[in-house]
Amino acid sequence: MNAAAQPPADGSSPPSTPDGDAAWAAAARAALARSDAALAARFDRGEEVDALVAGRAGAVDAAIREAWARCIAADAGLSLFAVGGYGRGELFPQSDIDLLVLGEEVAQQAHRDALARFLALLWDAGLQASQAVRSPAQCTEAAADQTVLTALMEWRGLVADDAARQALRAAIAPDRVWPARAFFRVKVEEQRQRHARFGDTADNLEPNLKDGPGGLRDIQTLRWMAQRLLGSGNLESMLTFGQIGAVEFDTLERERKALSRLRFGLHLVAGRREERLRFDYQKPLATRLGHTDDADSLAVEQMMQGFYRSAGRVLRINDRLLQRFEEQLEGAGETLPLDERFELRRGYVAARDRAWLQQGAAEVFELFGVWAAHPESRGLHSMTAWALAETLPKIPAYDEAAPALRERFMALLRGPQPVKVLERMARLGVLGRWIPAFAQVSGRMQFDLFHVYTVDQHTLAVLRNLAIFAAGSGDERFSNAHTVWPSLRKPELLLLAGLFHDIGKGRGGDHSELGAVDAREFCEAHGLSEADTALVEWLVRKHLLMSVTAQKQDITDPEVIHRFATAVADRQRLDHLYLLTCADIAGTSPKLWNAWKDRLLADLHTATRFALRRGLEHPVAAGERIAENQVTARNLLVADGFTDADIDALFACMPDENFLRSRPDQIAWQAAALYGADSAATVVGARLLRGDAGGYEVFVRTPDRDGLFAAIVITLDRLGLAIQQARALDGPGGSIFDTFQVLPSDPQNPPAPAQIEVALQRALAGDLDRLLPSRRTQPRHLKHFRIAPRIGLEPAANGQRTRMSLICTDRPGLLADVTHVLRQQHVRVHDARIATFGERAEDLFLIADADDRPLDDTRSEALREALRAALDAASPP
Repeated sequence: MNAAAQPPADGSSPPSTPDGDAAWAAAARAALARSDAALAARFDRGEEVDALVAGRAGAVDAAIREAWARCIAADAGLSLFAVGGYGRGELFPQSDIDLLVLGEEVAQQAHRDALARFLALLWDAGLQASQAVRSPAQCTEAAADQTVLTALMEWRGLVADDAARQALRAAIAPDRVWPARAFFRVKVEEQRQRHARFGDTADNLEPNLKDGPGGLRDIQTLRWMAQRLLGSGNLESMLTFGQIGAVEFDTLERERKALSRLRFGLHLVAGRREERLRFDYQKPLATRLGHTDDADSLAVEQMMQGFYRSAGRVLRINDRLLQRFEEQLEGAGETLPLDERFELRRGYVAARDRAWLQQGAAEVFELFGVWAAHPESRGLHSMTAWALAETLPKIPAYDEAAPALRERFMALLRGPQPVKVLERMARLGVLGRWIPAFAQVSGRMQFDLFHVYTVDQHTLAVLRNLAIFAAGSGDERFSNAHTVWPSLRKPELLLLAGLFHDIGKGRGGDHSELGAVDAREFCEAHGLSEADTALVEWLVRKHLLMSVTAQKQDITDPEVIHRFATAVADRQRLDHLYLLTCADIAGTSPKLWNAWKDRLLADLHTATRFALRRGLEHPVAAGERIAENQVTARNLLVADGFTDADIDALFACMPDENFLRSRPDQIAWQAAALYGADSAATVVGARLLRGDAGGYEVFVRTPDRDGLFAAIVITLDRLGLAIQQARALDGPGGSIFDTFQVLPSDPQNPPAPAQIEVALQRALAGDLDRLLPSRRTQPRHLKHFRIAPRIGLEPAANGQRTRMSLICTDRPGLLADVTHVLRQQHVRVHDARIATFGERAEDLFLIADADDRPLDDTRSEALREALRAALDAASPP
């Protein structure tokens, strides 16, 4: 840059010239800005990322050396080193600039002011550098912290002679601090903890490119290991020492460059130091990288699929290499023969002869069978995993394989730990070779908040849930699934349905239909009978049927149950579909499955099983359902000490429809709450559904008046309770009879049932018009998932109500705002079903005017406009 900024010829300290420093800093800042702009342009032209990060490091090197020359005399006894990522010669647009000033304490003190001037000059030039000033002995002391050692290991001399380089090298040598074995153990534990912070998966909606599982830090960890154990910190040295295969090396280098390019672009798009690929940046980054929307996927989905695939490969290779480093440090360990071809080495399943495994798919399938038969193993030996990776090209697609090979695959599904086998095959790339359609959905994301996993990871989560059902011991999240599983004739058919249920995503068209075609072709190729093939095909085609029925229709209505039972047709299909639906919903998002949905599906399963046993030609009539529920509820109340006269009086306080649409235990609980209350009194009950985190059932009986439903909803919303289902019935004597299924928005701090009851009693005792929806800050991510509101208003099936459907962006307080509009429009709510799918709300209401008649066209249009205005006013810009 500025050639005048050289130290005096006599070696004395350069004079302090504040005006000159300011001019130099301004010139340096301008030069760096021009360099960064040129690098950004080169990035947009598609230039190799390694050249770009090296180019920025070079530009920063020049500026730092000039600043050093302006401030520090040549004979000061101080040396300057780049450390950390900057020490590797890699600088991304917003990367940290870490410096080490090396010198004895006497020199440090003598030039303390000059060093402060040097750092200030860098900041004035726009380089937000951090510097540590240490002697070699202080470096050794500081390196007791392994994170400091890691940064110092990647040093690069900026202004340093050979003696200084040797002194730093010796100060952090393994014989002084962190010998190889201790360093390995602490870095492995550091990586484990780092992965745990991200849920041990790279498949996050907003992944961290640097520190997340499969990110750049995992590759750097391998380099640090190589440097400490092998004496060389580059991946090429691992080839020389036989620690990595050529295919593994090429893969790791390819994914490193792919991740680095994403990180470089992220820094450009964010304009600040950012390592997390947030929703704010995903779309602009995908555009900048040249991705475009097509018929099958959005540009952002294409970019994210590339990331997830890269991260998955990095994780696989990282796991293998760490295992090899461990073996080098700890020795080969004990070997235990398993059969003539396999053994356990240090607890890992290993093929005795690598060349045997590389013959083809039959040998690979045999390996997975042996692995499944020995659950005590620690995993797959790294050298066998290496051989397996080199064998992948020899594995044919199933439709090109011999019948004997297909039978081997089906034997794995019928053998021990079939879900583990499929998980391992997916992780190691075998499943994608055998089923090419699975490879297509590997790493495929959907740009929404509902699907929090990639398609392949969601599929594996569904299979893991099925394995939980198969265990037979029960899981508190699933009340009924483990009792249904034993009814399955051939459990492998359900596993195949789970494997194929989403395999058609990303190809355009209905993924259920596409997946059903794939499933049939697979089953026929593998020799399954027509009956078994038809079951798997039907399950894939109809895998959403039970979820939609339970969440969007009234399953207490005998007609709904009869229609669903007719579609299912037999008990075998019902049991398979029930288990698949539970596993599918629970495997979509950790927040999606809850006690209410568990009970909802269990109730639908029970009611449909009864309908099938009774016979579809004998549908249950409403009167018969009411009588059965009353008898069962009466027995429960008698057991609690109520007399028949008491029960008759309590039942007379309830609407007839409540006996049709409630379970007997609900009816008995509501009746007990009404006992002793005056007919004009407000009665509120709240109870836990199941367990502390299972949500609540809330019941309100009170004299009817305008705005009651909205007041209840607003109050529940203020208590932090999200409504899942609401039912508003007209009770005897001008009362309303409302029930709500609610979940706490903060499961860690839920209100007590008594707190809910008191809050509702207070709210309903006063002026209802004073209760207004709370205003909340909308979550940041919702602005990236705006859904244009769709409001449908049509006559209900019975002709006595209007059916209102609302699809819009979900947000806190949405239902409170909607019911507030309904109150302002003098609209009464008789039923509500609240369904949320990520950022998407799909709510259904049965409504009527103030005279309990369907809305006419004028009232419908007024309501539609009022709802649109309220939703627009509350939407983030």
